[in-house]
Amino acid sequence: MKKFLMMLAFAGVSVTGMAQSENVEQKYSVETNSFWSNWFIQANVGYDAFYSDQEKGKGFSKSPFKGFRSNVSPSIGIGKWFTPGIGMRTKVTGIWGRSVSSENSSDNAMEFFHAQEQVLFNLSNMLCGYNEKRVWNAIPYIGVGFLRNFDKNENCHTAMIGLWNTFRLSNRWAINLDLSFNVSDDDIEGAKTNHDRYLTSLANSDRYFAAEVGLTLNLGKTGWKKSPDMDAIRTLHQNEIDELNAKLANANAENDRLNNQIKNHKCPEPQTITVEKVVEKVMPVKVFFSLDQAKIASRKDLVQVNELVSTYKDKQFKVTGYADSKTGKGTYNQKLSERRANTVANELVKMGVNRDNIEIVAAGGVDTWNPNNYNRCAVIEVK
Repeated sequence: MKKFLMMLAFAGVSVTGMAQSENVEQKYSVETNSFWSNWFIQANVGYDAFYSDQEKGKGFSKSPFKGFRSNVSPSIGIGKWFTPGIGMRTKVTGIWGRSVSSENSSDNAMEFFHAQEQVLFNLSNMLCGYNEKRVWNAIPYIGVGFLRNFDKNENCHTAMIGLWNTFRLSNRWAINLDLSFNVSDDDIEGAKTNHDRYLTSLANSDRYFAAEVGLTLNLGKTGWKKSPDMDAIRTLHQNEIDELNAKLANANAENDRLNNQIKNHKCPEPQTITVEKVVEKVMPVKVFFSLDQAKIASRKDLVQVNELVSTYKDKQFKVTGYADSKTGKGTYNQKLSERRANTVANELVKMGVNRDNIEIVAAGGVDTWNPNNYNRCAVIEVK
């Protein structure tokens, strides 16, 4: 009877585990992608408004829409996201510009080339967590650059700050709205050969504002895979274990009741009743690992292992290492599962278990548990 009740208890917990097997993920943590993932290219058309130190004190209109200081120019860029929040972009803009030495547009015409290197900060992902379906991302950036005035054969250094807004169309495509402020040393228009007022103030520098619109194309593998929340997984497993223990306690109570009923039953004829000896079932303990790692993901997992060892230190233990079959090749996963098993076996030895009492098994890559993250583990059993 007790065996039957224990089987029911195990079945009930298995069903509960399947119902709760959704992937528990961390909001702000993702798994590292390869170097070739999350690259992008973009093409924009921009409206530029130039301001020169040569116009200082001349009373020119400051409106960015005046023809003598504004122009339309294209830009192209290529970049990569190293994390959902931090990336880099190389951007080239130019062809037409203004040096603003007078209010006559023809006097100010300039052909130029501006190469920029920028560090990108995706505040939407940093503050709200990574979400590949988010429609709008706000991405401030800072950078430095090199600008050449072909008409005056003049080179200068530049710095810029900006806000790049992306509006998602699909996993591959997004619309850009890029706003930036660019500042250079005081010789972009070729009026000076020295740098006596080099960046002493914005008024003593050449600068321009740019507003650009265009498209971004994401290349190769896009997006990020969120890291599993190991604390949440442990809580889920602990809840399952607690539920199983409760069912086993109920089974034991029912068994005691039946035994008492048998002992107190008055039979008309003496008869022998054989009560089957109940073999104690010790629940196995799991220790989890991160992707492609043989180092235990959290030392909290060893708390239950230590409790198991303190109770059954002199027993025989079996440690089985696993890897998830959906990542990595079979040969590599076999070695990885063996390393994970050895890591846990070493922890058992530190806790006082004789190494001769530990059997190590490498199960290789499996898909036994759902979600897939559960398969990156080692299981400790009392034999």
